[in-house]
Formats: sequence, structure tokens, C-alpha cells
Amino acid sequence: MDGPSERIDELRALIGLHDGRYHEADDPEIPDADYDALLSELKALEAEYPDLVTPNSPTQRVAPAGRTTFAEVTHRVPMRSLDNAFDVDELQAWSERVLKRLATDRDGEDSAEPPTVVWVCELKFDGLAVSIRYEDGLLAQAATRGDGQVGEDVTANVRTIADVPKRLADGAPPVVEVRGEVYLGISAFEALNVAQEAAGEKTYVNPRNTAAGSLRQKDAAVTATRDLSFWAYQLGEVVDGSEPASHLETLTWLAKLGLPVDGHVASFDNFDDVVAHVDAVEVARHDLDFEIDGVVVKVDDLATQELLGFTARAPRWAIAYKLPPEERTTRLLDIEVSIGPGGQATPFARLEPVFVGGSTVTAATLHNADQVVAKDVRPGDLVVVRKAGDVIPEVLRPVLSERPDDLEPWTFPTACPACGEPLVRPDGEAATFCNNYACPRQVRGRIEHFASRGAMDIEGFGEQRVDLFVGKGLLDDVAGVFSLDYDRIADWDGFGETSVENLRRAVDTSRERPLGRLLFGLRIPHVGTTVADLLASSFRNLDRLESATVDELEAVEGLGPIIAASVHEWLRQPHNLDLLARLRAAGVNLEAPITDSDDQVARVLDGMSIVVTGTLAGYGREEAKAAIVARGGRSPGSVSAKTTALVSGEGGGSKLTRAEELGVPVLDEAAFDRLLASGDFPD
Repeated sequence: MDGPSERIDELRALIGLHDGRYHEADDPEIPDADYDALLSELKALEAEYPDLVTPNSPTQRVAPAGRTTFAEVTHRVPMRSLDNAFDVDELQAWSERVLKRLATDRDGEDSAEPPTVVWVCELKFDGLAVSIRYEDGLLAQAATRGDGQVGEDVTANVRTIADVPKRLADGAPPVVEVRGEVYLGISAFEALNVAQEAAGEKTYVNPRNTAAGSLRQKDAAVTATRDLSFWAYQLGEVVDGSEPASHLETLTWLAKLGLPVDGHVASFDNFDDVVAHVDAVEVARHDLDFEIDGVVVKVDDLATQELLGFTARAPRWAIAYKLPPEERTTRLLDIEVSIGPGGQATPFARLEPVFVGGSTVTAATLHNADQVVAKDVRPGDLVVVRKAGDVIPEVLRPVLSERPDDLEPWTFPTACPACGEPLVRPDGEAATFCNNYACPRQVRGRIEHFASRGAMDIEGFGEQRVDLFVGKGLLDDVAGVFSLDYDRIADWDGFGETSVENLRRAVDTSRERPLGRLLFGLRIPHVGTTVADLLASSFRNLDRLESATVDELEAVEGLGPIIAASVHEWLRQPHNLDLLARLRAAGVNLEAPITDSDDQVARVLDGMSIVVTGTLAGYGREEAKAAIVARGGRSPGSVSAKTTALVSGEGGGSKLTRAEELGVPVLDEAAFDRLLASGDFPD
């Protein structure tokens, strides 16, 4: 028994610690999903060992009493929490328990006909639950939930919330107590952080914690600046009033009294439709301007609710279906540095596998050296990882309460992990580089890019094969693609006669690609597909392009001084001139195709708002924007809820963070190329 008892004590202590961080300090260390996992484990152990259950266990109460900054308020009707379902099977099992209880409880025996139930689905807001009491139609008191029995008096602060009416509409009962959620909209949260940055103040981590902290300000004037919002969703005490017969009627009645009620409410007779609805909410969650973490499913009829009753902490007639978490904790095993094709050294985290945001994550970006220092994450830390929608996984922060005493800060390496040459950080830049052109990782990256679909489109040159060819000394630059030793390849395991012949044919075919594809494939700084095509159509062949002056390059519409200077400099570097000479010798096409007209590109991005951030390998920032505009899209300088997608290169920074918070799709460079070509997003 010592094992279960010790683990139960440990879980209670951990839950108590995190309850304090969440409810008292408004500064949680771990995501809700990890907290739920601790609570679920404790429930399972207490169910297996009921003699170890104590009245003060977290499973037997709603939440800790919280801070005592404000006067205490005793709830006349307890504010209970909800039980959770973490997958569809648990949700279905709850509905079956409800139906079984109703079938046996109506008359104390089994009914021949299954009970009919209307199910109501509401969004589960990620904010702070409050109770607002109106007397004679006037706002008299507002309180937090606290432990469900006693909360904090936050009347003065709630009065500052524009959504909360100070007077109800005519016809309100002498006493009506409304339950709902105070929250901070995503747009309001972003605006607040912008203001904080402008004032040189610290920014806030997420809307939920910010809302909770704002509601508990000692000075209501501070609360008034935070643009908090409120949704009403339930009644508490009602005196001398005719209460509605159903939950849906309750919401309608609350709206008539002048209280804000969220419109994302649905009702269903068939529970299969409930399941379909929660699936639809999961898909659409990032279209909302407020954060949710689930869907609350309730029995609609209030008399039936009363019949079903409550457990010690939660109603039997409602459950919260928790959407897949977008934040989880896992162990940071190591911090490594990857070398991009352009030499940029980017730190990333090796993680214990964790399921988050719909997939298993084993690695996550750390952006650059400054970000590692700012976040103070160290190998061995328990860290919070975020992956919202299609966003690249990111390490957010360490869980400091779990940090071992002997962990040392991670330091950025001074030498390239691929070639051993010194890493250099230019003055005034956040990025660090390996400047060794012959670095094997850069060589591999350049060849992979050269052979990619948007460039020379050479089938058979995927990452694994390129690694093999470079590793065996068969390739050392892109020109070597056209002089492969096919006889040598044929002797290797995994290469039969057919595969070698297919590789030869793919290489030979690629020689005829138009000049624009070749220029893009060469990875000239700031030259993506659009600029490459502009250069090809303006100068028509490589010889003329090589002899062009900076002024002639800059005169090309769509090219600015930065791009012009970059192209001119690249074409003057000896190793690049040698590369071009070898491509000539290999019979690669160096001419632009002859066309009847200079047709404009198709407007495949009409109506889209595409923001660009970070460093892209094939595009300068202005070039990428020009490519978007040329196709009918817009490319504003900031991310908002109206942004269609964010194109993120290395070092995405605050725009990437904002896109993650808003649920805006994030595209890498390959996906951006496909978008420009077709207007289609990746599957």
C-alpha cells in the first residue's frame, strides 16, 4: 500500500502547488492538459483505493479558496465545476450514463422506452467564472467562483466591463444571480501587449491569465483599461421570478434582460450529432476572437437536470469535452543547432515525444540564441511546448518548479556542428552563421533546393539520396548533379538498373528548364521565384545578366537596390562564376523561353491577406510581398484575426507568436511556393 499512498500524496501536493499558481497567482506553470492528467491519475488511484480518499482531496472539492485580496462572498447557490471528457469514447460513455440513470430513476425501475433527451452544446470559454447578482434590476454584487462555496468580491472591477449591464431590462425579478465567464478577447489581448511594448513594460503570456489578473486588480481603474468581456450562460439564485423550463429558454431570457449571450449554442436530439458538432468546433476554434478549450454539453430540460442531481463537485447533467491540447509539457532532452543552406545556425530542442496539437512532437524550434537566453530553457528541463493547428512546434518556457538544481544554462556553440568552422554573429543581427561555403550541411541544402520542384524539379533527389551522394563524395555542389557517376551508383545497395536509369533521365530532362528556374535554384540571396522570373524575362540569357550593372539591375521593375546589389555581388564571386561555367559546360539551358507576350501571373491570391516574417531562403522580404501583390493578394505588416496565412522563415519572432495565438495558418517556404503557383494551401 505504500506505493499508491505515496503517489496519491505526491499528486495531491503537485495539484495543490499548481492550484495555487493558477487560482491565486494567475501564473500557471503547466498547461491545463497536464493539470487534467494529474487530476485524472489521482481520481483513478482513489477509485482503486477508496480508503485513501480524504475530504480535502482535490477530487472532493472545486478549487482552492484563492487569494484573500478582496472581501469574501458566500455563494447562495454553489458554483460547481464540471467533469471532463477527453475523447469521444468518454463523451459517449457519459451520455449513456445519463440515459441509464434517467431510465431507472423516473419511477425507480427500468423503463420500457428509452428517455428522450435534448442536448445543448456551448463553447467552453477559457476565462474566469464569476457570479453577478442583480437586486431590483441593479448590479449589486459580483464575485469570483473561488472554491465553489466562497469567492472574492470583485464588484467594483466587474462594473468596469462594458459588456456587463449596470441595470437589467424591465421585468427583471427582485433578485437574479447570473453566472458567466469574464474573458479577454484575442484582439484586445494583442492590443494590450502592443501598448505594453510601446511603454517599455512587460508583455503578457496569454489571454486567460491576463483576464484573471485584470479582474483581481486592487485598483478598478486598471481593470477598466484591460477591455475585458463577459458571456452569461447560467442562473444562480432567482427570487420571485418565473424561471425558464430549459437551458435554451434560460439563455433566451438572459438575453432579453440585456445580458450578453454567446451565439455559438446548438441543440440536438441525437447524440451522434453532438459528436459531429464538437468535431466541427475543433476545426473552427481558431476562427474565434476568444480562446476556448472545449465544448460544454448539457441536458436541456431543467427538471431533468434536477432529477439527475450532482456528485460532490460536479453536476451529472453536464460535462466538458476538452479539445485536444495545444500546449503540453515534456522533457527537453538536448538543444542542438541546425545549419541551413545559407549557413544560418538555428537552435532547436530535442524532446521526449509528446502528443500536442494533433500530432506527436519530438523537436521544436528555439529560433535563435537570444530566444534561448530569454526563455532560459536548459537540457533536462521540463518545458511547455505549443503547437496550434499547423504551426511549427515551439518551446514556450521551462517549468521552473521542476528544474533540477544542477542544470547549467545552455551556451551557443562557437563552431559549426557540421564542419567545425567558427560560427559568426554579425553585428546588429539576431542570427548566427557558418560562413564556410563548403560546409557539408550547406552543400546538402543547396543541392536539395536546386533539385526541388520549384527549381530544377529533378525527381530522385530527396533528402536521403542527397545525403548519401554528398556523404560518399559523389557531389560537392549543384553543378555535380549533371556529371554523376552512374556506374558507381549502380553498384550501391538499393539502386537497381531501373532506378539508375530513371535518375539519369530526370537529370537529363532538367537541363532544359527555363532560365528563371535555374536562377531560383542557385539560391542567390533575395532571389525567389518571382525575382528569378523577372531577371530571366528582363535579360533573356545568363550572359547578359552576368554583364549587367547594379543600375541596370535596379532599373528592372520590381527590383529594389537591395536585391540589385545582392544579385550583382553574387555574380562577381569567384566560386559562383566557376559554378556557372560548369553549368554551361554541362549543357544546362541558360536562356529564357521565347513567348508571344508578357502575360501577368494569375491572380490566384485574390482576397487573401498574407503576412511575411523571418528570413526566407529564396525571397527577400519585399520580393515575397511583391509576389503576393502581383497575384491579387495583400501583404500587410502585422498579423490579425483577418490574416489568411503567415509565411514564416527562420527567426519568425513576434509575428509567428501572434499567428500561433490567433490560429492563423503558418506556411514554410515550400508551401509558399505552392501557394504562389496555384493559390492552394497544403493539405
